Amino acid sequence: MPALHETYESLPYIDLDVSTQAHAEVDALIANELSRDYAGTPHPLLPAFRSPKLSLNGAEVERVVAKQPSTAINVSRYETLDPPATTDPTSDKTNPELLRAWETTLKNAYASSTYLHTRLQSLALLDKFGKNAWLIGNAQLENILKGIEKELLETKEQIEEVSRARRSIQEGVKGEMDGLSEGWKKSIGRLVEVQLAAEQARRDSLAKRREGAA
Repeated sequence: MPALHETYESLPYIDLDVSTQAHAEVDALIANELSRDYAGTPHPLLPAFRSPKLSLNGAEVERVVAKQPSTAINVSRYETLDPPATTDPTSDKTNPELLRAWETTLKNAYASSTYLHTRLQSLALLDKFGKNAWLIGNAQLENILKGIEKELLETKEQIEEVSRARRSIQEGVKGEMDGLSEGWKKSIGRLVEVQLAAEQARRDSLAKRREGAA
């Protein structure tokens, strides 16, 4: 005898459909048990909701909400540079601010040159290998999609096999289930008849006792 028994909460291939009236009655009973604000109130057994902490990205979120431009990357070094004022042989001593302005401009010019050089290299590589890389990426995605579709098809077939097996099992025991249901109904009916007969006998006995006492 197996230690575990399979049980089914419902037998869809044997049980009759529930009537609309029964559905309405069940819905009404459920609605009576629910609070009025059940849709917006979490269940008391659920853990308390913890609001996400945005301490690291809070300023960035506020910037996006305010629709302000990003200042995380200084893009001014990549823009067109305007040369400072013309220097003279004595400007290093008489106007050191002009010298510092030229140094800053040269640094930005070097950064812009490096950026443009790297960008040209990237565009050249994209022009040479971009098409093949794009096609290879598409082929890989297509293979992944085929694998997922195959897995989905196998899962659907397994579901259909389980459904067919359940239908076969339930239809195979339908006659036995109907017989047991009818036997249960008859047993309940006989039990009710016995209880009614016993109650009637008790009342008859009490009535005779009262007549004898009188």
